[in-house]
Formats: sequence, C-alpha cells, structure tokens
Amino acid sequence: MTDARKALGVHLFTATGAVFAMLAMLEAVQDDWSMMFLWLVVAFAVDGVDGPLARKYDVKRNAPIFDGVLLDLIIDYLTYVFVPAFALFESGLLPGWTGWMAIIVITFASALYFADSRMKTKDYSFQGFPGCWNMLILVLFALSPNFWIILALVVVLAITMFLPVKFIHPVRTKRWRAVSLPMALAWTFFAGWAPGSISTRRAGRIGALSSLRSTCWPQVPRNSWCMARTAKAGSVPRRRR
Repeated sequence: MTDARKALGVHLFTATGAVFAMLAMLEAVQDDWSMMFLWLVVAFAVDGVDGPLARKYDVKRNAPIFDGVLLDLIIDYLTYVFVPAFALFESGLLPGWTGWMAIIVITFASALYFADSRMKTKDYSFQGFPGCWNMLILVLFALSPNFWIILALVVVLAITMFLPVKFIHPVRTKRWRAVSLPMALAWTFFAGWAPGSISTRRAGRIGALSSLRSTCWPQVPRNSWCMARTAKAGSVPRRRR
C-alpha cells in the first residue's frame, strides 16, 4: 500500500468519529445514556489514535486534499461539546432556565475556543480548559450533584477556556507523557465501564421513585408535599419535557 493510500486511510479513520457522534446523539434523544456514553468513548478512542497515525504517515504531505486539523476540530466539537451539552440539557439535571444557560455557555464559549489560534502552546499543551465537556458530563451523570454546583462548574470552566492556564495534552506533551498517557488510558477504560454503572444506579433510583409514588394518593395535587418529595427522589438524569 502506498503512503498516499495510508494517509488517506487515516483521514477516513478520523471521519468515523462523526458517525460515532451521530450514534451518540441518537441514543441521547432516546434517553439511553449508557449507550450514548459508550459511543462517545469509542469516538474518544478514535481521537486518541488518529493523531499519532496522522503524524506517522505524514497526512499533510501524502494526503493534502483533506485538512486533517479541520476535520479533527469538527469531530471534536461534536463529541466533546455538542452531544454532551445536549445530554446535560435533556437529562433534567438542570431545571428551568439553568439548563438553557448551560447549553448556551458551553456551545458559545467552545465555538470561540476551537477557533482560537492560541489554543495550542509550543509544547503542544492546551492554553485554557480544552473543552472536554464529555468528561465533565460523565462525572455529573454519575454523581448527580445539586444544579447550582453544575451551573457553577460550567461557568467557571467556560471562563477558564480563555485564561492563561495550561492543560497538558495526554499524548503530545512530552514532559508529562509518562503520567498523562497512562491516566488517559485508565480514564478511557473506566469511562467505558461507567455507563453500565450509571444505568444500574438510574434503574435503582427509578424503582425507588416508583415505590414512593405508590404511597401517594392519586387525588393529591401536583404541588403537594408528596409530589415535591417524589420529584426530589427522582432527581436523576431524566427526559426533559
């Protein structure tokens, strides 16, 4: 196989991330969070491998018809920003206006950051929070913290994207690679395992919610104490309608 075909194959491999992003989005629309996170983890794995392959086969020289950097940024925005932001909004973890504020802040700030020419430093680290919202959303789904904590994290991280704070790249920052690469591999493994755990915890909470509802009279009005307790007990990722 010629170098040109190998380089083209790397571009095609990178483009599969867009397919995995769409699959994740379809699962998010159906509230199947475990499968959504699984597809995002697959996309994350592709993102971690395609960079070294692109440099190995010198895609800029051997397959210049496609801009690998632009292709990577498009897919990263989908898998790191767009799908996770939608999942956070749809989950019900952020009630009312807080959900709208979160998705506006995440998508707007991330679009600017991904177009920022200062995004990478000389040692290939990131300047500012690199928009890895998929990692944050996974933790939020697992822990289900108070919505004020979630909103504060979103705002602080969005601001951090434009501050002179360095975040190392797990593969390309040589100085910390011995630490960052194993940590990235470990995160990928646990992220692949976590969706099943989240699904199990969510099913358990839904069972508890159903049990609580069965103790309430059918005639009780929606604004009653019983319904308030039911809503609180059901404060797990759920469909926003």
